[in-house]
Amino acid sequence: MTALSTKHLLGIKDLKPEDIHLILDTAQSFKEVINRPIKKVPSLRDITIANLFFENSTRTKLSFELAEKRLSADVVNFAASSSSVKKGETLIDTVNNILAMKVDMVVMRHPNPGAAVFLSKHIDAKIVNAGDGAHEHPTQALLDAFSIREKLGNIKGKKIAIIGDILHSRVALSNIFCLQKLGAEVMVCGPTTLMPKYITSLGVKVEHNLRKALEWCDVANMLRIQLERQDIKYFPSLREYTMLFGLNKEILDSLSKKIVIMHPGPINRGVEITSDVADSDQSIILEQVENGVAVRMAVLFLLAGRG
Repeated sequence: MTALSTKHLLGIKDLKPEDIHLILDTAQSFKEVINRPIKKVPSLRDITIANLFFENSTRTKLSFELAEKRLSADVVNFAASSSSVKKGETLIDTVNNILAMKVDMVVMRHPNPGAAVFLSKHIDAKIVNAGDGAHEHPTQALLDAFSIREKLGNIKGKKIAIIGDILHSRVALSNIFCLQKLGAEVMVCGPTTLMPKYITSLGVKVEHNLRKALEWCDVANMLRIQLERQDIKYFPSLREYTMLFGLNKEILDSLSKKIVIMHPGPINRGVEITSDVADSDQSIILEQVENGVAVRMAVLFLLAGRG
């Protein structure tokens, strides 16, 4: 397979396993490029990409921007907080105005689930979903899968535990779809109040005891508590959450095997994970950041039809 079966990257749910393998293999080639002294390739020289971020983002936005520049694309950045959206302009108006500037691709983060799908039905440009509400965040799941494959050699048959705020996490949902399509077993672990009601229908194991989840898994992906999405209190206090679901070095060292630690960032150090765990030799958090650029380069390259 040399081309994606889909025109856009709206979510992992729409991808076939072959699409995911193609993206990961292409990302492998790009990872070699970004480790060269000259990190640029002319692959997307005549392509214009607009980054539309209707929600705050530092890492994802920087990662996409770097990926675009490494591919020699022309980049237009748009931050909704300082735009006409504040004056009541609709999503379609905003995008049509940007398309009038002859943009080929749109990378969009939006607080509303389904915003990227809505956009893809109304405009001609290729759309990459950089996160839509608490729905999906496909490139994060792809870079997580790439990082696991790089560390463990294979994903099929591996046991991955996703721990923390599952309810508000688009990372969790995309990861579940992606890892299952690649043949991994997935467990979610966290307080009952932070588990979506539909979670069992996704074919994952559910655990509420952190130690049991850690003893079961090969990889623990520690999610951030998303306080900014929580309109009510889902647990008594951060201190209590940390006592029950926070990972520290003492717990990590007491496990019967060495497991790999991941985190999609930004880390609440001392809440879901302590600094000595985040910075330990079992952590691949910084590798995830580096791999994010290579994976996003692969996605943009393949969607532009350059594969």
